[in-house]
Amino acid sequence: MQIIVVGMGKLATELLGSLAAGSAAPVFPWAQGVHKRQRSIVIHAGSGRELQAVLAYCAHTQSTLIELATGSDIGTLAPSFPVVVCPNTNILMLKFMSMMEKCGPLFRKHSIELTESHQADKSSVPGTAVTIARALGLKDSDVRSVRDPALQETVLQVPAEHLARHAYHQIRIDEGACSLRFEARVYGETAYADGVARIVAAVRAQQLENRLYSIMEFVDAGWL
Repeated sequence: MQIIVVGMGKLATELLGSLAAGSAAPVFPWAQGVHKRQRSIVIHAGSGRELQAVLAYCAHTQSTLIELATGSDIGTLAPSFPVVVCPNTNILMLKFMSMMEKCGPLFRKHSIELTESHQADKSSVPGTAVTIARALGLKDSDVRSVRDPALQETVLQVPAEHLARHAYHQIRIDEGACSLRFEARVYGETAYADGVARIVAAVRAQQLENRLYSIMEFVDAGWL
């Protein structure tokens, strides 16, 4: 089954290279793969310009769509093909987010601060932070976002060589003299590309229904 990667940005470019190097299946960018109208695994990592065409292609070919872009309205659809929605593709982070979904309500009566940091050119919705915030009972607007490289390096201690590609999340929960702090750091591109490869492998291994899946269902089922 061929793999089609949709998008022109940094993540899509990385995935085209890494998946082609590590997969026995043919890997194509959207502009090439769309001409081979056959059942595929389609990975959408684009801005959304091609999304309607991607949805039509998947419906016609009964392909599985892996949605990596955040902020789209794909979660409101009732698709006639499998759709896997992934706010994050780093497997360890997904397992942490799953833990927060289950345990977050335990902390909602306490003071909570949530900080996220990504490279300065990230302008899309910080989907991982939003997911964690909602699990903890916070509003999306409660998330503190840091994009200043000087603060990232000095305050958050992000190494200079990773300022151009990193994901940092910190949860602080306080109750008087007692406080908890959870911190997650992801540096570079490898963790995301490896995670997408494992998600693709899980899609291949399962008989998915024609519906929306949260990637958390894969985590909870032990598929990742």
